[in-house]
Amino acid sequence: MEWIHTVAWMKQVAAEAQRNGRLLGLVPTMGALHEGHFSLVRAAQRECSPVVVSIFVNPVQFGPSEDFHKYPRRLDADRAALETLQVDYVFAPPADGMYPAGFGTWVNVDGLSERLEGRSRPGHFRGVATVVLKLFEIVQPRFAFFGRKDAQQARIIRQMARDLDLATDIVVCPIVREADGLAMSSRNAYLSATDRRAATVLSRSLERARREIISGEGDIVRLIAALRSVIETEPGVALEYAEIVDADTLEPVMTLRKPCYIVLAARVGNTRLIDNALVEPDGESFIVSV
Repeated sequence: MEWIHTVAWMKQVAAEAQRNGRLLGLVPTMGALHEGHFSLVRAAQRECSPVVVSIFVNPVQFGPSEDFHKYPRRLDADRAALETLQVDYVFAPPADGMYPAGFGTWVNVDGLSERLEGRSRPGHFRGVATVVLKLFEIVQPRFAFFGRKDAQQARIIRQMARDLDLATDIVVCPIVREADGLAMSSRNAYLSATDRRAATVLSRSLERARREIISGEGDIVRLIAALRSVIETEPGVALEYAEIVDADTLEPVMTLRKPCYIVLAARVGNTRLIDNALVEPDGESFIVSV
């Protein structure tokens, strides 16, 4: 496994892969890797060679009161795990390598970026889209792999790739959960033991909505009420939003006729977590993936 720290070096490796006709895959991460990330790596390895994992805690996607400085950084553990997975390259540039002095170009996907997470985190997706486009330009991947837990992020990146005619195909992989249902996230490391137990209410609320849909409930208001009723059983969890939105536009839906997401965000103690379930029509019924 080769650990790459500079943009120029990464570009050389990418250019050589292209000259040799190899199918390069990219797994963008901010480090503090867990099984969710590893599932993306394995998906990339099934389709691509070589595989590049990027590790970069992107400062421009954090708001001034957010957790950039305390975001978990575990480079030694990440290196060991990626070596075990036999990853080909790790691209881990410094901040001034990605944003040199005088940097002033930004990418914004209008509309999609202002909904849901965008309402709570103004400017967040501008930072995400900018760093992902830079990674695509540096690494030149044929495929890039993202997790569905950040469904809005994946949708925005797909829109950016389409609008800018990028040569990279976006692959969105299923959510990976702990045995008790909690969606895997690097921020789970912030949770106290009490908060960790309480956090499972997020997946339990989505499971309740899943059961309601499968049993025939299609009223959006009732489904959201059922979800909220589960979350309200945990006094240490403060729901920020819970919505059912069109999977393409991310706008709230009135019916379950098209693919949609049940999305939520909540604070568990001092930690903000997100989760979702994908609802897809299947004939006269629905498939709900939590």
